[in-house]
Amino acid sequence: MTIGRADSVTLAAQREAIRCARLGPLLRRCGDALRVGSRANLAVRLTDDTELTELSARFLGVAAPTDVLAFPSDERDRVGDIAISVERALAQGNGDGPAELRLLVVHGLLHCLGHDHAGAAEAAAMTAATRRLLPHQTVAALVPANG
Repeated sequence: MTIGRADSVTLAAQREAIRCARLGPLLRRCGDALRVGSRANLAVRLTDDTELTELSARFLGVAAPTDVLAFPSDERDRVGDIAISVERALAQGNGDGPAELRLLVVHGLLHCLGHDHAGAAEAAAMTAATRRLLPHQTVAALVPANG
């Protein structure tokens, strides 16, 4: 697993939220719970709204900021890549940036592993999986993307 912070993530509050979120241990625990192979690789990029907007435009055709993007891999022993806007996580985290970062990294991981929330049943299943992986955190129900 690789977690990288973009040079644009410079504010002390952003760096402190990243440190407090403890994303590495969380992802290792989630990988074990989801039976992801110990040799499987996942790359997480912690960045800003500008980069997420560029990635969204390039890969989804939507030039708008978002909080997290997931890019599943078809390669053996590679889960995929996740990009998270730390800037957006702190803005929407209701005063708990580390919790929002944990939620977004789990959300991205689940997408990389094939979960989705396009319909009501999928959204409910992904919400349940997220709640199992973040048992000490309040997790709102996902809204179906197509509903």
